[in-house]
Amino acid sequence: MPEKLIRDPVHDVIAFRTERSEDLLLFNLINATEFQRLRRIRQLGMASLAYPGADHSRYSHSLGVMETARRMLSRLGESHQIDPDDRLACVIAALLHDLGHGPFSHVFERVSEVNHELVTQRVILHQDSEVNRILSQHDTTLPARVVALLGHDSPPNFYHDLLSSQLDADRLDYLLRDNLMTGSRYGDYDLRWLLQAITIDTQSNRLAVEWKGVSAVEAYLQARYHMYRNVYFHKVVRSAEGMVKLALQRARRLAVQGRLNWPSREHCVCKTLLGQTLSNYEFVDLDDIAVLHCFKEWTRCEDAVLARLCSGLLYRRLYKTIDLSRVALPDAAQAVKRAFEAVRAAGGDPAYDMFFDEVADTPYKAYNPASGESGSEILVCEPNGTVIEFAAISPAAMSFSKQLIFRRIHVLADYRDAVAAAVASVD
Repeated sequence: MPEKLIRDPVHDVIAFRTERSEDLLLFNLINATEFQRLRRIRQLGMASLAYPGADHSRYSHSLGVMETARRMLSRLGESHQIDPDDRLACVIAALLHDLGHGPFSHVFERVSEVNHELVTQRVILHQDSEVNRILSQHDTTLPARVVALLGHDSPPNFYHDLLSSQLDADRLDYLLRDNLMTGSRYGDYDLRWLLQAITIDTQSNRLAVEWKGVSAVEAYLQARYHMYRNVYFHKVVRSAEGMVKLALQRARRLAVQGRLNWPSREHCVCKTLLGQTLSNYEFVDLDDIAVLHCFKEWTRCEDAVLARLCSGLLYRRLYKTIDLSRVALPDAAQAVKRAFEAVRAAGGDPAYDMFFDEVADTPYKAYNPASGESGSEILVCEPNGTVIEFAAISPAAMSFSKQLIFRRIHVLADYRDAVAAAVASVD
């Protein structure tokens, strides 16, 4: 079987030498039904309403995470002993880390209360899944070992750091990929140099960065800050995601009351909204297309609230935004209360015609001695071999450790002026 090549916009060529059992296994996993499902789930949910190019999938991102993990492990293997079996399990975990993700990024998960990480583990372990069969044919212990890495069931080590930390393969890929596909130019950083600088702190067995990589880490954290500020927390993106949440909540309420005429209660979307467990076959069918089909049908449903929300999402008639980020929290709470009253006085329903959104992110979470906990900080190896925490040597760490927060009211355009006037009256 010849070498298989995938041309990736971030990592260029992702190669699989299929005469090697590890590469053949990875390539077979990529072609598994459950993994191919990720082609039909967009990485950034509704972000394409603000950035038209942001239609890339969790499939492409998962490939990128796998390739990043492979390159990280190859680099580490130049100076440290890497167990081949542990390396394989880590690369597979990187590839499959988003396998259980639901439609529309994290919004569907919040409404359905289904944890995508637990779904990922279930799919890997379930004997009916193609992923499980492929893994088990290679090694019967492999599914459990991959799940153990994803679930952090063992003491922290550099394998866990590669998969979930402040410098993991997931973040390293999605920042570059989302930056490229949105065209934002805020999330670029020097991945090649950063990979050259990674190492293992032999005392703690944790992932670390050599001294020469400090500037690359700073650029990476700055990229994270700007991507959250300008892309992930963009007002249009948050408005659309809030409307998706309202539409799904309304649909679930109607389904519970027996008033949702379409789809049937056996449909994967309806079953998930009602908190029912899906079979593996039904899970594979749960994607953005299934939910979008529901939205199209619901634009013609008898419930005016659900019809309006879905029509607004399909035709980009989104809620207008009133920013409260610079308003003190007590005053912001008062502003939201007055906004509710203004919508109600104007004849609207505050439960569906507006919503308050507060989102926050901290680009870098420094080690807090008062908590007595460690394990999440980025470690830096100095030239003399001493290992210190990133914040102890980087002047930029203080700014990266400050929380980025946005508070906004999103409201139906019909009531925007009334809400703006009500909010403006807050002292």
